[in-house]
Amino acid sequence: MIILRYLLFPFAVLYGWITSVRNFLYDSKILKSYSFDVPVIVVGNLSVGGTGKTPQIEYLIRLLSPNYKLATLSRGYKRKSKGFILANSNTTVEILGDEPFQIHQKFPQIQVAVDANRKNGIEQLLSSKLKPEVILLDDAFQHRQVKAGFYILLSAYADLFYNDFMLPKGNLRESRSGIKRANVIIITKCPKDLSEIAQKEIKVKIGAEVSVFFSYIDYDDLVYNQNESKKLSEIMSLDKLVVAGIAKPEPFFDYLKVSNENCMVFPDHHFFTAKDIQQIEDKAKNKIIITTEKDFVRLSNQNLNAPIYYLPIKSSFFSNSMELDNKIKNYVGTSPRNR
Repeated sequence: MIILRYLLFPFAVLYGWITSVRNFLYDSKILKSYSFDVPVIVVGNLSVGGTGKTPQIEYLIRLLSPNYKLATLSRGYKRKSKGFILANSNTTVEILGDEPFQIHQKFPQIQVAVDANRKNGIEQLLSSKLKPEVILLDDAFQHRQVKAGFYILLSAYADLFYNDFMLPKGNLRESRSGIKRANVIIITKCPKDLSEIAQKEIKVKIGAEVSVFFSYIDYDDLVYNQNESKKLSEIMSLDKLVVAGIAKPEPFFDYLKVSNENCMVFPDHHFFTAKDIQQIEDKAKNKIIITTEKDFVRLSNQNLNAPIYYLPIKSSFFSNSMELDNKIKNYVGTSPRNR
């Protein structure tokens, strides 16, 4: 593995140079960025996958949707459609993608759209009858064609960007200097007992003049399916099979305290085949199946011959969450134009 990393080093340098030139062209306005007459908030990261963008988007929805007409826009990773799609009652997970579909089901009061071309997606949303007052861009930190008014940069505690390297040697999509575009940085998936001293050490290593916040994954007390809910405390004592098709599922398995033989791992955003379903049923036997909320939207229409439930998660913050909330609310309330 170490030898392979050294072999990949030249490619990482080349990739870093290409992304740096691209950022320079946008920063110098040689390549044009477009702004819009509506507050646009970007949630993204410097690295690939697993930083907890969806829980953060949901956090923003809960924060802003009571007071604003809200829309989310993402590319809809691995969806079986192209172009701009605005979710409605007939939209399926295959058309929208699992994460947007999850948000569509969970927050029916907001608009949920997908488009790989974020500029076009925003234009389509703003031309609709239900013109949104705030747009949340999911996973768009490197989408420089759109100039947002507020950038939230995420970095997972177990994979901090300042310890990482460029693709393909590491997991960074662009160099660490990309943090200069961030209005706030959130260190996600922290241990719940992370001390203030440890938080200060991370802030020092980041070294940027930008507010840094710390969040952890909070699990629900209940598991759910389409028809009912059960107390998680009751589920914990039962024989269960835990199925996950997400990036870095280990914390999910650890929280449910299941042995390796009672875990099934699939690729992130995996659309389950008939063969996959048969394998899950064979392994489940008389066990209850627990999965993630994102996986449930891809499994719930597969007619599994076994009881299946999902365990929701949310992003919770340490003591200074009010400061973060105020920063976001102040931006939305006072900055209607992103120029």
